[in-house]
Order: sequence, then structure tokens, then C-alpha cells
Amino acid sequence: MRITGSRVVQTIAATLAVGVIATGCASERGEKNEGKGGDTFVFGAAGDPGSLDPALASDGETFRVTRQAFEALIEHEPGGTKLVGGLAESWEADESGTEWTFKLREGVKFHDGEKLTAEAVCKNYDHWFNWTGTYQESAVSYYWQKIFGGFAKNENKDTPKANYKGCEAKDEHTVVINVHEATANLPGGFSLQALAIHSPKAIDAYKKQELSGEGDAISYPKYSQEAGTVAGTGPFRITKWDKGNKEVTLERFDDYWGEKAGVEKLVFRTIAEESARRQALQAGNIHGYDLVAPSDVKTLEKEGFQVPVRGVFNIFYMGMSQEANKALKKKDVRQAITHAIDRENIVKTQLPEGGVVATQFMPDTVDGHSKDVPTYEFDTKKAEDLLKKAGEENLKVTFCYPTEVTRPYMPAPADMFELMKADLEKAGISVTPKPMKWAPDYIDATEAGTCDLHLLGWTGDFNDAYNFIGTWFAGYDKQWGFRDDKVFDAVKKSSAEPDVTKRVELYKKANEAIMEYIPGVPVSSSPPSIAFAKDVNLPEVSPLTQENFAEVSFK
Repeated sequence: MRITGSRVVQTIAATLAVGVIATGCASERGEKNEGKGGDTFVFGAAGDPGSLDPALASDGETFRVTRQAFEALIEHEPGGTKLVGGLAESWEADESGTEWTFKLREGVKFHDGEKLTAEAVCKNYDHWFNWTGTYQESAVSYYWQKIFGGFAKNENKDTPKANYKGCEAKDEHTVVINVHEATANLPGGFSLQALAIHSPKAIDAYKKQELSGEGDAISYPKYSQEAGTVAGTGPFRITKWDKGNKEVTLERFDDYWGEKAGVEKLVFRTIAEESARRQALQAGNIHGYDLVAPSDVKTLEKEGFQVPVRGVFNIFYMGMSQEANKALKKKDVRQAITHAIDRENIVKTQLPEGGVVATQFMPDTVDGHSKDVPTYEFDTKKAEDLLKKAGEENLKVTFCYPTEVTRPYMPAPADMFELMKADLEKAGISVTPKPMKWAPDYIDATEAGTCDLHLLGWTGDFNDAYNFIGTWFAGYDKQWGFRDDKVFDAVKKSSAEPDVTKRVELYKKANEAIMEYIPGVPVSSSPPSIAFAKDVNLPEVSPLTQENFAEVSFK
């Protein structure tokens, strides 16, 4: 791997390379396993994917599936957070940090037989840049907007100005991507699954099918909901999505450029309840599952199952939408809600050993975490007093929470919701529950800012503080529905600083500004566990939850 060019590149790379590294030594329904390279590995997923096109997604359950079939220009080392070559063998930036040059691997084929070329890469980036209509909804093009801003022609006043400038194929295997301004989002952004590379033939087919709707009623294009059109370069190709049985099937891609997958078939079967996933593993109906309940870890280990633990690299929070409920525009109300939540109780009763109460919107394992942020201790009486001060003693809120899913930062959404609901009601707040299916309903609704309160979280995509706080607070975001230049400017200033030492100090100041404004409630960070059958050779487990199931085989 080659990363050269300037202090800008070197300092950004240095930040991204420092991280928490967790590794592990890495079973089709009722079928006999007959060794490496054969049969089917079934994984119990916590939720359905929302799309087979990762560019239209922003959630981990979708990416868990698509990551096996699609690859980005840059990837992360197995089991860690260091950036390594993906479809690009090497990359470099110029002195200004605005011109990024990638040397592509030769001999790479897409699942439909097309060849990976520089022109194919540019076709992907220009395809995203030229999205119009509903594609510009933040719930759809979430990651594009977070990394590259807006589009060739923005149709919404709140869409950020485009930082993407253009893409050029210098030769068959050399591609140059230009941006207007240097940003801490790069090069990490080039590793995102949402920006993984598709076959140019597939992209032509995508354009024939439109996406429609808005807010929490978006209708995704047919190609993204059925196997057959999407085509990446990964070790598996997606061959079937049986929504009735909640299964996505992938088959080994024998023309893969790298090491071939250790199993012939890979099936992701959605089993929403953790206890049901555990029972399926114990019965031999699946060979692995994620987000093991803390109380089940020791039981599974005693029975001989393998339960590696990832490093802490996530944040769980209660979001507030000021556009959905005008009372939330009052700082006293936001502070009252924060004081009303017993976060220590949530950590003790709902999270695995190693979970901690969060003081800001990023884990303390990432540089830029500040010890000087304002803190909000659990105090029901103080919450009541603040509501009275704000003239909101009879505050009513709609509180959304997800069903049919568990997340690395949120192992039991309904239970965590009930604890928070009880806390809020003790402070005199009237809560109307609004349970919603995770994908796409809940994701779309929260991104559109239609819930007064909601539960979400974040597992880092790459190791930089901006990937956390910049995701939400670098500018107006419908999820939060607020505008505060002090917060926005502090976050954006940190991103633009090329010196790594200075940038980390600016991240601390940004965290302090965010917690002074208190747009929501950071609740906790925790180390999620993942479980496998006794006869499985494990993949390297990732603090980013980016396991590569091509590494799986049977003993």
C-alpha cells in the first residue's frame, strides 16, 4: 500500500490508523457440513436489509449483506481500523488534499463479467453526483451527502454544497477524484460500503428504474429489492432475496480476484429476537449471529460456542427533532429530558460488561474525546424544575423506537425504550410510543426528522472523530432539525485543520460546543459480542462490525 503526497495526507492517515483493534480466530438448514469450500454458512441477522444497492442505505444490517458482494476503493484491515487497499492497490493525494489518485488492481471482474476500469469507477461517482429528485432525500443518499456534500444541481435548500468536483480516468487503471476542499472525511470516506463500486452495466440498468416518495414513505426501485441486477466485485454474488422467509442468499464468486470464499453459499436469515437467534444457534439451524445478549455470553461459552468480543467503537443516543416538536427548541426542555434519563441504569441492566455511560457523541476510544464537556447527571427533580422554567410542565412527546432488530449499541430496543419512557414519565412528561419496523420505515422516519424522540446510534465507519460528530453536527440535519452556527462552525473548523495535533484539540472544542447546546442525549458506548458454532473457523471480528464472511469455513 502506498499513501504519499503531503502533510495533509500523512496526518489524516495517521489519525485513521490509530484505533481499537479486536481480532478473533474465526454452520443451510439441516445440511451436513463437509469441510472447507463446501456447503452453506447461515448467519442470523438482527434485521432485514433495506436495499441490495448499498448506495441507497445507511444501516449496518444492509451493509452486513452488501459488504460480501461489493468492494470500495479502500478497505479496512481484517479485525482492525487501519485503512488498506481495496479495489485500489494504492492511493495518494496532492499537497492541497483535494486531488486523490488511485491505482486500481488489474484483472478484477464484476459479477456480470464486466472489467474494473478507471472509467467504471468514475461512472459510479458521477452517477451518485448526478442524482435528482427523491434520490436527494437525506434518508436515501445519506452517506454521499455526509462525505461529498450535495449534487451537480441541488434541489433542496438544506442540501449541503457539493464538495465533489469530478472524476477522471487517467488511464485504464488510474483514476483521479477531485474535491473542492480538503476534509477529514477523506481518505476514510473512500472505504464506505455506501460508496462501493458497481458494474457499469448495472448502473445503466439502475437508471431505468426510479425511486419515489418522500420522508418516511419512500418507495425504493425494483432493482434494489430483487436479486439479479446488482453486480459488485466481492467474493460472493447476491442470487436471491426471499422476503417471505426473510433470507438473502449469496453464492461464491469463482472469478473473484482475491482469495476465494471458504464456503459455497452464504445465507443471511433475519431473526429479530436475540433469544430466538441464540436458540437457533444452539439447535444447529444457524452457524452464527450477532449482538449476543450480555446474559447469554457465559451460557454459550460453557456450551462450547465461540463468542468473541469486539472493541468499543460505537455510541448510543436518544435523538430529538426540533422540527417535529417545537418545545424541543427550548434548551431548558432538552436539558430536562437529559437529566430525566437514568443512563447508568441502562448501562448496568442492558449492556455487556465494558459498557460505559457516554458524556458526548463519540466513544472515548477515539482521539478528540473531551474531559471538559458539560455533564447532565440523572436528577428527576432538576428535570421537573427545568420543564417548569420553560413553561412545559405538561410536555407531550412522541417517542419512536425500532422493532424487529437489535444493534451493536442497542441490544434490546424495546426494553431500553421502556426504561427511558418510565424515566421521562417520572419527570412529568407524557410519552406516546411509536414502534416502527427497522428497515426501511424506522431509518427513513428518523432521518426525515418525523419523530419527536428516537433511539439510534453509530458504529464508526473509520477511525476519526469527524466520522462521529461530523455525521450529525457539521450543518443542518433533518434528524435533529436545529440550526446553530456555533456548533456547526466548531465541527467544520475541526474537519478543515490539516495538522493532526491541532485537529484533535479542535475536536475537543467541538464536543464541548455540542454538549453545551445539547441537541440530544448521548447514552452509552459498549463492546458488542458475536457468536459462532463450535465447528466454524472464525472470520476476524471487527470493531467496525465489518466482518468478511469469505473468511469463514468449517473445521
